[in-house]
Amino acid sequence: MKRTLQTLILLTSVLLAGTSQAAAPAAFTVEVTGQGRPLILIPGLASSGEVWQGTVTRLCGPKTGRACHVLTLAGFAGVAPIDGDLLAQAERQLADYIGANKLGQPAIIGHSLGGFLALKMAIDHPARTGKLVIVDSLPALGATQLPSITQEQLQAMSTQMQSAMRAQDAASASASQRRTVAAMVSAPADVERIIGWGQRSDRETVISAMGTLMASDLRQEVAKVQSPTLVLGTWIAYKDYAPRAAIEATFQQQYRQLPGVQIALADTARHFIMYDQPDWMYARIEQFLD
Repeated sequence: MKRTLQTLILLTSVLLAGTSQAAAPAAFTVEVTGQGRPLILIPGLASSGEVWQGTVTRLCGPKTGRACHVLTLAGFAGVAPIDGDLLAQAERQLADYIGANKLGQPAIIGHSLGGFLALKMAIDHPARTGKLVIVDSLPALGATQLPSITQEQLQAMSTQMQSAMRAQDAASASASQRRTVAAMVSAPADVERIIGWGQRSDRETVISAMGTLMASDLRQEVAKVQSPTLVLGTWIAYKDYAPRAAIEATFQQQYRQLPGVQIALADTARHFIMYDQPDWMYARIEQFLD
């Protein structure tokens, strides 16, 4: 069974008696496949939920006893953008979605920006978060080169990055996007698919969301996570800059405060593990969920 729905969450207005509730703008759309134990899958920056197509087939196909709830965030891959902090609204509305649909504590699988959002859910809404699978995402992306970086320095770096992105003309932005995506996935067809999603994404939403990600540091807050957590990382795309051991050490250091975290690095996949090394990813997720 497959259905597509636009998630509409009502915000409670604690004002005068008789004031009506106002409908919040949708921070994501959801596509549901299968029946049974719920899984929530969140794609990364400027990505469509389509990125999880193979994962959904594997994890939520017939006889798996699972239902995949696949998100696409507002402003990404053709979904209408919304005003305000996308990630904060997506987190709040996802918690409401889980409650409204009586999903209990669903497992949450997040890639990149989606992995960051999954961590935030586990930190802020532990009663509505089950097992976590974090696919190539870190608690503090901006701290990879300088672990001692302060919150003020992260914010300054984020502000500078956003200003530089906004200053790019269309041709420069397009060329930058192609270089970035080409380093994140191996097959040319996958490169073009991901670029297409980016071209259909709202530019300001992408810049602002990336800014939020770069300015954030969850390295201490992950100590609050109560969910069993599996982190799947990559290193091969960065081999010219650092050896595998150094990249693995970065993952270990950033997740050091997360109780019982399991970390595994793929040896041939770039950032989009679900495209470059899918069987490796599926096998580890299935073992972890079961």
